[in-house]
Amino acid sequence: MELVMLLKQRQQFAFSYLYDNYSAALHTIILNIVSDHELASDVLQEVFVKIWKQIESYDDSKGRLFTWMLNISRNASIDMVRSKAFQNSQQNRELTESVYDSGGSTRVDTDQIGLRKIVHQLKDEYKVLIELSYFQGYTQDEISKMLGIPLGTVKTRLRSALIQLRKFVK
Repeated sequence: MELVMLLKQRQQFAFSYLYDNYSAALHTIILNIVSDHELASDVLQEVFVKIWKQIESYDDSKGRLFTWMLNISRNASIDMVRSKAFQNSQQNRELTESVYDSGGSTRVDTDQIGLRKIVHQLKDEYKVLIELSYFQGYTQDEISKMLGIPLGTVKTRLRSALIQLRKFVK
């Protein structure tokens, strides 16, 4: 809670710490919704501006700071996808060489088999860990440092998430 207190006091180094430790995880969440790297980076920037401006509205009795930031990220991403500018840009995209790259591909995309939909049924804290570990390829130690939670907690939550996923698949 010291971090929250420093953020509410508008301490620049606290905000830098927040960005350094949480931006990768939030970017992953945003990228799952927006799916365009440039737009996801823009949304991430907007998210951190909102966090900076709205930190006073954070109430630790209602949930963890990361969950609060995750909700801001998700809402900003959904707003972007629903915007008319985004809709128009998706309709007017150019065909690029990458269209031909996947033409004869036999690679199985996790979205096609519905795995990501199943993962999205998990609690937020599990979703983030599965995304970072299995879809983004981070190690448990890297995830621990990135999210600022103990390594044992990461391992326990990943195990619980996998048990839950197994139940969903059956």
